[in-house]
Amino acid sequence: MTFRQIRDSAEISAYIQKADEAMREIGYTEHSFPHVRKVAQGAAAILTELGFPERTVELARIAGYMHDIGNMVNRHDHAHSGATLAFEILRRLGMEPEEVASITSAIGNHDEETGAPINAVAAALILSDKCDVRRSRVRDNKNLAMDIHDRVNYAVESGALDLDSAEGIAALRLEIDTNQCAVMDYFEIFLTRMLLCRRAAEYLKLRFKLVINGVELL
Repeated sequence: MTFRQIRDSAEISAYIQKADEAMREIGYTEHSFPHVRKVAQGAAAILTELGFPERTVELARIAGYMHDIGNMVNRHDHAHSGATLAFEILRRLGMEPEEVASITSAIGNHDEETGAPINAVAAALILSDKCDVRRSRVRDNKNLAMDIHDRVNYAVESGALDLDSAEGIAALRLEIDTNQCAVMDYFEIFLTRMLLCRRAAEYLKLRFKLVINGVELL
């Protein structure tokens, strides 16, 4: 079972699309193909940089692509419902049980409310997912004052997770337009996510840093 097969699956594509439609209806930021592709690529890049086996990298890529399908059921507890859906799909497609377990446990642990970096795939997924903060995820920039999530994402002019395996550092570097939101607004909604990122980085023997407008804050 390869990432290409997952990416080309009409069934999985339909679930990703429907999950994002549900998120759109309740006013959440974009969770469609741009997000899941970015998370898949990022999770794979993290484990590649750290020297993990190619198959583990591929599992992280698949987990990243499928991680948000649970949103088509409900935003609440979407990590667990998504893991259950992924388990059924991957078993039906013939993936080995050990690999199914790695992917589904990663998906089931990617949300900050209940998640934990219980394996390398989960740790890479957490870092890649939670560090995808960008202006292009905002669907409607006309009512930013009404929604702090949109306001914070829209304020991010650039952002990247820089991983230095030699120094053992994973740094999320953001440039924020403080005319759009204060740095404190970012912390108000993302602190628990950043703390989960720190735990994920520690699992991978890295030190997590949050750097906003050149200032190290975490």
